[in-house]
Amino acid sequence: MAQIQPCPTASSFGADAPNAPEVLAWVAQIAELTQPDAIHWVSGSRAERDQLYAEMVADGTLIALNQDKRPGCYLARSAPSDVARVESRTFICSEREADAGPTNNWADPAQMRQTLRRKFRGCMRGRTMYVIPFSMGPLGGDISKLGIEITDSPYVVVSMGIMTRAGDAAMERIAAGEYWVPAVHSVGYPLRDEAGGVRLDLTWPCDDDKYITHFPQTREIWSYGSGYGGNALLGKKCYALRIASVLGRDEGWLAEHMLILRVTGPSGRRFHLAAAFPSACGKTNLAMLRPTIESWQVETIGDDIAWMRPGADGRLYAINPEAGFFGVAPGTSEQTNPTALAALDHDTIFTNVALTDDGDVWWEGLTDQPPAHLIDWRGQDWTPDSDQPAAHPNSRFTVRASQAASISPAWQDPAGVPLDVILFGGRRASNVPLISESYDWEHGVFVGATVSSEQTAAAEGAVGALRRDPFAMLPFCGYNMADYWAHWLKMGQRLGDQAPRIFQVNWFRKGAGGKFLWPGFGDNSRPIEWALRRVAGEVEADDAISGRLPRKGDLNVAGLDMTETALEALFALDPKAWAAEADLTEEYFAQFGDRLPAALVAQLAALRERISRCPVAVHSGRISRAKA
Repeated sequence: MAQIQPCPTASSFGADAPNAPEVLAWVAQIAELTQPDAIHWVSGSRAERDQLYAEMVADGTLIALNQDKRPGCYLARSAPSDVARVESRTFICSEREADAGPTNNWADPAQMRQTLRRKFRGCMRGRTMYVIPFSMGPLGGDISKLGIEITDSPYVVVSMGIMTRAGDAAMERIAAGEYWVPAVHSVGYPLRDEAGGVRLDLTWPCDDDKYITHFPQTREIWSYGSGYGGNALLGKKCYALRIASVLGRDEGWLAEHMLILRVTGPSGRRFHLAAAFPSACGKTNLAMLRPTIESWQVETIGDDIAWMRPGADGRLYAINPEAGFFGVAPGTSEQTNPTALAALDHDTIFTNVALTDDGDVWWEGLTDQPPAHLIDWRGQDWTPDSDQPAAHPNSRFTVRASQAASISPAWQDPAGVPLDVILFGGRRASNVPLISESYDWEHGVFVGATVSSEQTAAAEGAVGALRRDPFAMLPFCGYNMADYWAHWLKMGQRLGDQAPRIFQVNWFRKGAGGKFLWPGFGDNSRPIEWALRRVAGEVEADDAISGRLPRKGDLNVAGLDMTETALEALFALDPKAWAAEADLTEEYFAQFGDRLPAALVAQLAALRERISRCPVAVHSGRISRAKA
């Protein structure tokens, strides 16, 4: 492990410091502000990681799990006030409020800098400042970018070591002059005050007054007060989406909240698709899909974020900028996602799950029957009679992507993979059919812009409430959402007939009894198969209100135990309900004023025209049990 040095002056960093004057000047500036006791340059070595784990176990930050059952695995318990993203405390500090748009929290950058200087002044007293160089995407890749996160949390250091390519190799590229994004993080819990008074540390230090801030003009990230997830692992949502979306707008590419899959058909032809779903709505399950139809293979390239750039051949190429999975634990099981579950057998950090009496982990949905006794995520005794869940609904696992058996060799391809399909999906109990194809790129952008989903535990708000989540980017877009849609439209013009085909899916439609109509999970391969066959030109489709729908016999439902009524209900279209939704879309669009692209206004008019041509509710009548 690299030596931890006493906090240096602005001109003295020791032998471990990189030969990077710009980095040294910046680190010295942050050290002067935050006043840590020591600075550690993160190398990314295994010895460094193991020492940090040992130190965190010794001070109670981590609990070592049963090493026979889960070697290299640890459990962290956060403070109850620090369990998820805090969207109300997440700010876009653009120079003009209009550039942040109505769906973001805007803060004046000058005023926010004053607030942050006050908060960060002396915030690392008694702690070590860690300097983490990292790469988003394969080192040196065509679409990859670099960053440096400063943090006072060793939990963040080891987590960033899983989620990014962190360490000396990234610093070497930065020192050689490659572009990098600066990110500063503190848990906001100094151990010594200005007068020299000391206080004991906590197993999960944080401050209830939190700020997760982004400065689009200067490409900076400053996060204070939270040690949790994307609030603290600044390569994730902060860089990979909020800042990267601005970089993409300015440089002509896309940073998206999308998984990436490689799907190989019976002929051996490979397809690649990206899919946008709100958090905790089945993204990880889809990213590790096990098809229930013969002769189709699915491989994982990414489970959460995609960076997409036009290649020399005019096609859109995508990479997964992350190196790990930060997945929701509750609901993950042998039935729902056996691939993810198997990946967690070793070298995994669990956060806010329950602890079994034999040193293993448990969460709701892992087994049909809970254990008779657990220590819950708050560290309290728990039994099945308890009135609180054993694991927090947003509890997580952090694991290297390479540990998933489904991972594709292409996930490390520095050039990325060429996309054939883009899927948009949400959690909708009605209206939206199982699958429909957009009429063209502009219609696809309209579909993405109007995505809505039932609220999940990963974000603030009432669970189950319906909210708009355009492109699944509502909490993550770093600039005005209307300008973001305009950028997508511009990208479509650039890609032309090389653009991926866009589809909308909905696994969550319910019948009259309130039960899900579609089995989901591995059977989600069936509508995806239809989409890929559309791309291959093997099947036709029928025009409908929502888009193009499968014709009778073209959706493979062989072997499914479903009634004809349920199958038809998956594609039922009620023009009255769609008309009401069109009115809500118009109200939603109104908040963007004259920045709303004219193309989306035209798409709304086209939707209303299709509704007017279908005066009565219809079922698809297109599904048969014959294998396609």
